Amino acid sequence: MDAIAPPLPCQRHLFEVPDDISYLDAAAWSPLPRSVREAGEAGLLVKSRPWAHPREAVPAQAERARAAAARLIGAATDDVAIVGSVSHAMATVAANLAVVPGGRVLRVADEFPSLCYAFDRLARATGLIVEEVSRPEDGDWTAALLAAIGRAGAPPLAIATLTPLHWTDGGLIDLDRLAPAVHAAGAALVIDATQAAGVLPVDVGRWRPDFLAFPTYKWTLGPYALAFLYAAPHRQDGVPIEENTGNRSPASGARRYDRGELNDPVLLPMAATGLELVLSWDVPAVADRLRRLTDRLAEDLVGLGLAAAAAHLRAPHIVGLRAPGGVPPGLTDRLRRDGVYASERSGALRLSPHVWADERDVERCVAALRRSL
Repeated sequence: MDAIAPPLPCQRHLFEVPDDISYLDAAAWSPLPRSVREAGEAGLLVKSRPWAHPREAVPAQAERARAAAARLIGAATDDVAIVGSVSHAMATVAANLAVVPGGRVLRVADEFPSLCYAFDRLARATGLIVEEVSRPEDGDWTAALLAAIGRAGAPPLAIATLTPLHWTDGGLIDLDRLAPAVHAAGAALVIDATQAAGVLPVDVGRWRPDFLAFPTYKWTLGPYALAFLYAAPHRQDGVPIEENTGNRSPASGARRYDRGELNDPVLLPMAATGLELVLSWDVPAVADRLRRLTDRLAEDLVGLGLAAAAAHLRAPHIVGLRAPGGVPPGLTDRLRRDGVYASERSGALRLSPHVWADERDVERCVAALRRSL
């Protein structure tokens, strides 16, 4: 019988989060672990003193980061490109999808703009129809999307641009159920894993997307201005939106889509260090730890006029709290004065802890909300 892995303990000691701060805003951006900051500082010395640090050593950092990103999503290293952002990734994707006019681009309502703009442009240029699935009253995004995919008499599905959860409030979007339906419809599957990579099991072998992208500045504990784009093997002969010496022939695999100025001595080691730290924890253990915290937040706030979706309809690491009249004005500012950091997104108070958070942060947040409300 396999031994049960012990729960992941709080990792606050790896960060610089003070004891009197409850930072519950990882879905916006994460603080850097000390080791990631130190990797960036070492990289600054490379650029500050280039005579002492040969730049020939930097490409190895790109491959280190690429390999760690590939491991995190169950991909082969050659299937991952290094890009500047998720919007860069999605512009690349939209430029490399051949479509037939009259088909549908399917997405959820109130989707993050980086997953919309490039496909809106593609739709206008090629005669596609953009269909947004409205927020379901019962909170079940998966059922609503399945109904839209299979709706009788609807135009054929051309592209589904999906995420594993809704970015505003953590509403679960079950790609284990949705990906097979998209494939059965003969459509391209494009996944933005921004709010999932590092905290949810993301597996390109299971979902079989045409493309999948995620950045490093949120749940994988890295810097801004760096992201990764997975391209399925049959999608690797396309055209990059940037032409540079690194991504021209004979660049192999998804490296065809690598960004220019790739060999950054600061960002690459930071990203690699953050990814390797996340990989050392085991992603399901991270999800389990954060589920306990978000469940307690939802339970302890009952009676304050804020309600969360049922646990089975929300992701483990984000809980969105909604009030009948909307979030009271100035609430996040009042929380910040009490040392609690959260975001308001589309009418929801979004609380998103990561591995630095513990039960004391939950207690401080609940107490602050009781005072504020």
